[in-house]
Amino acid sequence: MTQEIEVGIGKTARLCYSLDDISVVPSRRTRDPEDVDTSWQIDAYSFDIPVIGAPMDSIMSPGTVIEIGKLGGLGVLDLEGLWTRYDDPAPLLDRIPDIPQDEITPYLQKIYSEPVKAELITRRLHDIRDAGVTVAGSLTPQRILEFYSTVLDAGVDLFVIRGSAVSAEHVSASHKPLNLKQFIYELDVPVIVGGAGSYHAAIHLMRTGAAGVLVGLGGTAVSSSRSVTGMHVPMATVIADAAAARKDYMEESDGRYVHVIADGGLGNSGNFVKTFALGADAVMMGDPLARAAAAPAHGSHWGHEATHSQLPRGRRTQFRPSCTLEEILYGPSSTADGTMNYIGALKRAMASSGYVGLRDFQKCSIIAAPYETN
Repeated sequence: MTQEIEVGIGKTARLCYSLDDISVVPSRRTRDPEDVDTSWQIDAYSFDIPVIGAPMDSIMSPGTVIEIGKLGGLGVLDLEGLWTRYDDPAPLLDRIPDIPQDEITPYLQKIYSEPVKAELITRRLHDIRDAGVTVAGSLTPQRILEFYSTVLDAGVDLFVIRGSAVSAEHVSASHKPLNLKQFIYELDVPVIVGGAGSYHAAIHLMRTGAAGVLVGLGGTAVSSSRSVTGMHVPMATVIADAAAARKDYMEESDGRYVHVIADGGLGNSGNFVKTFALGADAVMMGDPLARAAAAPAHGSHWGHEATHSQLPRGRRTQFRPSCTLEEILYGPSSTADGTMNYIGALKRAMASSGYVGLRDFQKCSIIAAPYETN
């Protein structure tokens, strides 16, 4: 039952929950963590772990995309990022950690003013394919028509359409908008699209034919959308809403399963675990990977919104690179703060709840304690 609260006379709001408000409940039957299976499959592509490296220049270079792939996950390259604007963006990335906070936004706006080059899109995707891992690239809805044919010709396996808030019914008085349903229907590769911030947005994106829907507004750790535009979604509620949309769409479409992919709000492994308990099939991981020594920006982290030429809605966060990508995903952990061994934490929680598969873990018991303090 949806719970409404009165904000003021004549205005009500829905009571929602963040991931910090939710806890997984252990069951009476437990399992051995070694028996737990965290594998995930979308369309014809199988992965050992349900982790997608977010298409952000601070964490995903061609090299780290390949490394994530070899570790059993899926890395996604931002095809509008620095790696498709410059032959060698490394010197630009090397400077970012040393730039003062009050100067970083103009710097990002300047380096991202360089045009995206089709030949660099092709080169980067070929480099990833030559390494023998699944090839995935991301474009925003505004750039799809300009570059999608280049992406397909380069041999992408999975196509990601990612934005702060993507809808299936964009309306514009100044230009002809992208027909998302027709576009996806005509493609020969599976598409992951989002973000969706509600049940209705999620089910409409599922009806476009997408293989997966990104849930959330993405990059919450480095986004200032809430303070700039007033937009924000509580991740626990929106994941559960999208899982309900998936169930309803399965009945509507005679069994077609669309994957729900949580995008944002994963500051620690506990929140990572909770996304699956709420109904997610996989997670698009951003800021946890910025802590890796291999991260191309050396611990600096920012989202696509931070580079907008007129209305930046993001900020740089600085981490101290202290571990490998493998340690972040698989451990061993040398801290007790939930920033390492994400897969180990997931296996332990699944085992303690009596589940050995991710789909079954979506049925586990949870409690909501919105006023609890740690």
